[in-house]
Amino acid sequence: MGDIGVPELLIILAIAIILFGPARIGGVGKSLGEAIRSFRHAVRDDGSPSAAQEPDPAQPYTSEKKTQLQETTNASE
Repeated sequence: MGDIGVPELLIILAIAIILFGPARIGGVGKSLGEAIRSFRHAVRDDGSPSAAQEPDPAQPYTSEKKTQLQETTNASE
């Protein structure tokens, strides 16, 4: 009863095209993919600092980066 086959997926796709239109389906798919990707990244993050969170030495510090650095330092103390 819980199996979804090809005919069911085609019906769902047809309904989505009717509701959103063919032009917006690509945007909806892209935003859904980005949401899933960010969710997976958040789940994999175990609290340890990653390279993405460390400031890039080639970029000058901005007030936002200084605030993030201060918050990180205060949280670890």
